[in-house]
Amino acid sequence: MSKYAIINGRIYTEEETIERGYIIVNNDKIHAIEVGDYNGNLKTFDAHGENILPGFIDIHIHGGYGEDVMDGSYKGLKHLSKQLLSEGTTAFLATTMTQSDSNIEKALKNISEYKEKQQKDQSAEIIGIHLEGPFISEYKVGAQNPKYVQRPSVDKINHFQKLSNKQIKIITFAPEVENALPTLDMLHDNIIFSIGHTAADFEQVNKATKHGARHITHLYNAGTSFHHRDPGVFGAAWTNENLKTELIVDGVHSHPTSVKIAYKMKGKEHFYLITDAMRAKGKSDGEYDLGGQSVIVKGKEARLKTGSLAGSILKMNEGLRNLIYFTEDTLDNLWRVASLNQAKSLGIDEYKGSIKVGKDADIVIVDDEINVKATIKSGVKYIY
Repeated sequence: MSKYAIINGRIYTEEETIERGYIIVNNDKIHAIEVGDYNGNLKTFDAHGENILPGFIDIHIHGGYGEDVMDGSYKGLKHLSKQLLSEGTTAFLATTMTQSDSNIEKALKNISEYKEKQQKDQSAEIIGIHLEGPFISEYKVGAQNPKYVQRPSVDKINHFQKLSNKQIKIITFAPEVENALPTLDMLHDNIIFSIGHTAADFEQVNKATKHGARHITHLYNAGTSFHHRDPGVFGAAWTNENLKTELIVDGVHSHPTSVKIAYKMKGKEHFYLITDAMRAKGKSDGEYDLGGQSVIVKGKEARLKTGSLAGSILKMNEGLRNLIYFTEDTLDNLWRVASLNQAKSLGIDEYKGSIKVGKDADIVIVDDEINVKATIKSGVKYIY
């Protein structure tokens, strides 16, 4: 690594958008951010007037590019992590599924081992684990396998956490099931509990927040829908200020207007763009596996043979592009929902999530259509 200047770009920072400026990168850190043209002696990397954003952070992704976190494959995680740079993702939570304890344990140990050895300048960085299930409702399994649904317990979660080397950052759970709230009471200080795959009603969701629940998993999917006399999970998500919401913005999982409503209700600081991507992302149409179940991918859709949606094939840059179109908001506001909000929630915003002096040099350069032109990971440049 070395010291160089990223020049001739529109830089998005927490305080302002610099229409024409430059960034000095020193090894793996952002050393300086300046307005105007660069006139120094360092080597330069020309952004050609494009948008310079912090690298994307995907907090809910099962796989892509032929790989799945549940495969428990070190080589597979390495390949997935490398390919994610092409969509501007520089960090992510490897996300598991509702499967047998032995398969979950295998995946957790593999993620932990890979995380210990990963070379942070060569691929998107695993920053922890999102445990999606198995502590969900059998009535709202979605593409999860109902055979392996179980009730939460402090002992079981501590067991999983020990195997993962304390890398579980988020757990998707159903707050209405037996032992959910006592478990939440005991563990919410150290793990983010996200409400999802749940049959909870409006009151149960709001009650869960008083016990420490903080997130909603893929809003509008696998939850109780809104009715004017029974607002359900969706109504609670919209109106409870203690809840931050994930959303899969692929135009398939939710109608564009539904996305716009969620964004208007939650605002730029309480909204997370996610992919919830599965193995088929970056691959051609065909039949794929997800958690031991067959998934048919056609066009932009991935579905079980029952017709249920089964994750997505969305890329983070595509999701951000869609969000701009669906909400009619600007990149000046929306870049945050792909990086800064996630970093703040995970408590890593001191060194990730925005373009700021002293933070990691995790950067993506995109054109106005949010096509990725280059990704910089820990100071190392990758051109696309």
